[in-house]
Amino acid sequence: MATELTMPQMGYDMQEGTILKWLKSEGESVQNGEPIAEIETDKAVVEFESYADGVVQAILVSAGTTVPVGEPIAVVGDAAEVAVVPEPPADEPAADVEPAVADEPAEQASAAIPMPAAADPMPIADDPAPEPDAPVRASPVARRIADERGVSIADVVGTGPGGRVTRDDVIAYADFADATAAAEVAPIADAVVAAVEEQVEPEPVAEVAEPAAEVVEEEVAVEEERVEEEPAAADDDEVVADVEEVDEEEQTEPEPVAAVAEPEIVEEERVEPEPVVVDEEAVAEIAEEVAAVEEQVEAEPVVVDAEPEVAADDGADAAADDGAIELSRMRRQIARVTLRSKQEKPHFYVTSEVDMTAAMGLRREINDALASEGARVTVNDMIIKACVDALKQYPKFNAFLDGDAIRLNDSVNVGIAMAVEDGLLMPAIRGCEGMTLREIALASKDLADRAQNGTLRPDEYTGGTFGISNLGMFDVSTFVAIIQPPQSAIVAVGTVAKKPVVRDDEIVVRQVMNATISADHRVVDGAEGAQFLIEVKRRLESPLRLLL
Repeated sequence: MATELTMPQMGYDMQEGTILKWLKSEGESVQNGEPIAEIETDKAVVEFESYADGVVQAILVSAGTTVPVGEPIAVVGDAAEVAVVPEPPADEPAADVEPAVADEPAEQASAAIPMPAAADPMPIADDPAPEPDAPVRASPVARRIADERGVSIADVVGTGPGGRVTRDDVIAYADFADATAAAEVAPIADAVVAAVEEQVEPEPVAEVAEPAAEVVEEEVAVEEERVEEEPAAADDDEVVADVEEVDEEEQTEPEPVAAVAEPEIVEEERVEPEPVVVDEEAVAEIAEEVAAVEEQVEAEPVVVDAEPEVAADDGADAAADDGAIELSRMRRQIARVTLRSKQEKPHFYVTSEVDMTAAMGLRREINDALASEGARVTVNDMIIKACVDALKQYPKFNAFLDGDAIRLNDSVNVGIAMAVEDGLLMPAIRGCEGMTLREIALASKDLADRAQNGTLRPDEYTGGTFGISNLGMFDVSTFVAIIQPPQSAIVAVGTVAKKPVVRDDEIVVRQVMNATISADHRVVDGAEGAQFLIEVKRRLESPLRLLL
């Protein structure tokens, strides 16, 4: 029976992945767990392993394509079977659709409202339509997009394997529906607007002619003649006489105004400056200093740098000017995960000081014994072993919150924070509960090498159940780490440094390390965090327990 291989979710917040290269071709056999493709996520490039045996019947997505999580990318089945991957038929014009208003006369066609032209029909798959009661096969991404676009998933014709409705099918159907609705509405609206504009044409406004200039002048002359011909009334003689007297008074010359004398300018007495007393000895000292500086300048010629060349990349200059640095894909992923972790998980922190003197001595002895084998135990390997043993006694720190329940993980998979070129990775060593200290050391080295080379497996990338972050190599004494979802705890350790401490009322020099646990307060409490950290401390201060 054929099996669809879908884009895996290789990260807590992964939404899509890019297929960089197919490691198998159509017709090649593949085994369960065998790499079939290389997939690029926001943080790394990992090999995607097949979870079915058989032959690669079909590769549904070409290399270089970005695919959402859960979308089918390949079909694996028996060699005798043939993959059912229907190809969407080519778009053909519908023969039965007649053009709108084809046979109408020209006069009627101009008066009638034009109807929209028939849209191109959607491609129809060769498979028969499913029965009304049959469930619709669709990917989760296709169903989500259908809900967002308001499309009924039952109306979409699937072109995926076995008639499965894919993301592209839903988008094509929604775009077709939107285009059809726009084509139907737009011509009708344009015709209605045109008809309304024709009916609401404004009536012409009659122009009001302005009176000619000659008519205005004749009216003014007639008015002036009429005023001159009207004699003044007898009662108006006194008024006329008063007006004449007023006119005479107005014509009287005004009294001359006395000129304002200009203010006298009083010249101030000039104050002669006091003579400056020059200190001849100070002047001589300054002259000597100037001469010494001039001699030094002449002895050491100044080298003038050539003008810097202007970079041709305008985009880089613009980025440098405004100080903006675009986030890489890994940096964006780290931002999303850490923000979501701090928002969802109420962190609390417990710190303890660990005496690593005995552990460092045992480490030297172990490495001397393993020198011939090429193996080497690091301080971080001993911390991993101590945490694994403590998790067996306190399994809630190896759990996660699932709704209103705390679910314990069946295996202890310790994630190790590793700095890479573009950011941070946290791959996990799986099955640590059954490993010895030497096996943990070998697995840790192999994991670090493959993390730098980008050859991590998906289960290592996403399978961590507990985390450890070590900044001791950077001479950091104490820090706190952010929990990697969906985990519930992570231990942060600093450098091992010599410090004076009190032992048996005496001051002695010991090798000390600070350890801090960050835990999800919804899963564990502060007292439990302290007990867990004390158990880790007890095993590191008595390191022979790590070998038992």
